[in-house]
Amino acid sequence: MAAQIIDGKAIAEAIRREVREEAARVEPPPHLHAVLVGGDPASALYVRNKERACAEAGFRSVVHRLSDKTTQAELMALVARLNEDPDVDGILVQSPLPKGLDENAVIRAISPTKDVDCFHPENVGLLVIGTPRFLPGTPAGVQQLLIRSGIDPAGKHAVVVGRSNIVGKPMVNILLQKRSGANATVTVCHTGTPDIACHTRQADILIVAAGRPKTITADMVKPGAAVVDVGMNRIEDPSAPRGYRFVGDVDYGPVSEVAGWITPVPGGVGPMTIAILLKNTLTAARLRRERAGA
Repeated sequence: MAAQIIDGKAIAEAIRREVREEAARVEPPPHLHAVLVGGDPASALYVRNKERACAEAGFRSVVHRLSDKTTQAELMALVARLNEDPDVDGILVQSPLPKGLDENAVIRAISPTKDVDCFHPENVGLLVIGTPRFLPGTPAGVQQLLIRSGIDPAGKHAVVVGRSNIVGKPMVNILLQKRSGANATVTVCHTGTPDIACHTRQADILIVAAGRPKTITADMVKPGAAVVDVGMNRIEDPSAPRGYRFVGDVDYGPVSEVAGWITPVPGGVGPMTIAILLKNTLTAARLRRERAGA
């Protein structure tokens, strides 16, 4: 029997609707500032999508579009101004930055209370000790996909393939938490793991963020497992209208015949990231208003 499809578009829309309803009760509305440096087409598209999502949620938003000639000092000065602006709730600097700019320094410069991407070391640390201020977009999106599909991680064996700071490491920490929607036993695999399949075949929940097409094949999946594919890889395809298409890190067709649940690519994890960003910005707005009223 083919796996049940986990519809990320529908779940993301449900979260965005919830955020829109909650944001309507916040005055003034949440305010997000995005910084785009250079002309990378993918980054520009992501920022436009975020801008549109903010408008649909009733948020205020501003996009700072900077030249690829922007210096580190100029970028840091902009971040400092946004940190100091009491009307700004959330700040995100779209990555990757042009060559020559220190992304880690920029991340550390953003105020932790406005770091709605949840990349600042303080926010990462709060997640690790189990008292998160925000949750990072993609891993939190994966958690919501599981919860809202009726897949409770509690007591399950979750295997995460990939150890990036953006997905793998925070995913592990989210699933380890002793709280609802988590409390799993977690194994992490990476390029230094000698036999990844030995671990993935034991997974009740398999989350793949390896950055390589067909990293996970059908023989590597436990029958009935929930498979969440975080990958997004562009491959050439002369039959596609644009000459290419996007695929995940999972060999979707064969794996869908083995798994119990599976996310498609596109339309699975991708839409969740912006939904969580909106949720984090709403949280930041509420925290700022609580501090102002204290």
